[in-house]
Amino acid sequence: MEKMEHTILEAQKGDRIDKVISGLNNEWSRTQVQQWIKKGQILVNGQEVKTNYKCNLGDQIEIQIPEPVELEVVPEEMDLDIYYEDKDVLVVNKPKGMVVHPAPGHMTGTLVNGLMAHCKDLSGINGVLRPGIVHRIDKDTSGLLMVAKNDLAHESLVNQLVEKSVTRKYKAIVHGVIPHDFGTIDAPLGRDPKDRQSMAVVDNGKHAVTHFQVLERFKNFTFVECQLETGRTHQIRVHMKYIGYPLVGDPKYGPKKTLDLNGQALHAGVLGFTHPRTGEYLEFEAPLPEYFEQLIIQLRNNH
Repeated sequence: MEKMEHTILEAQKGDRIDKVISGLNNEWSRTQVQQWIKKGQILVNGQEVKTNYKCNLGDQIEIQIPEPVELEVVPEEMDLDIYYEDKDVLVVNKPKGMVVHPAPGHMTGTLVNGLMAHCKDLSGINGVLRPGIVHRIDKDTSGLLMVAKNDLAHESLVNQLVEKSVTRKYKAIVHGVIPHDFGTIDAPLGRDPKDRQSMAVVDNGKHAVTHFQVLERFKNFTFVECQLETGRTHQIRVHMKYIGYPLVGDPKYGPKKTLDLNGQALHAGVLGFTHPRTGEYLEFEAPLPEYFEQLIIQLRNNH
């Protein structure tokens, strides 16, 4: 059984323990975390607590992560677009169409398969299925991801995500012409009660904030940059739909009649974080993929 330790930060003070821990990893549901608490697998300052325990600043949390289901992840040689790498972290530009980590039905061809062939020293703190992955982007979203290569880096990068100090800017093309130059969407996200495979704005969802800025307007579309303050599943896709401007090409949240792009026009173009060991702020920018550039030219010509 793996152990993970976490110290409660200012941003988490007063929050319930189950909320805090499920917020440390996209893959951990609150229900799953509550089961771990009831089984005594989560200790606060060495003591067992109830699921509604309210965290105090500096509380020492120890999480015993159950062994993940053994699914062998095979390293695969891939031509990865690596932007930065040292002994602690790696930044990679993921192409559209690539799944980030293996899951039943997707055991090969994922970014993790390629990373495991590229470097043998990935952080295993997230279990064998997700080595090094501290945040992820959807299969059909392209762009930059940071990967932890050891536990020190993993803990630091997770804490930076919790404290909202990681810079994550995405470029997107949406349906409709947004009249405002800037905006902020602050709406909680959770599972859609009508469709458990989708996310939606729901009253009891997790806090979610997206800032957007209009870059260019076309005849029936808008080119925007979205900056994440939080990083919920499908956050930009759901938030832009919620305000009436769904992403072009989005098969799940877009309109029936949309441009056929084999997935949403969304690119994680800017990623910035503080290096876990040196304390230096690093920021990277990946250019738009070719299909995205072509789409902008096409929309300009149709203006």
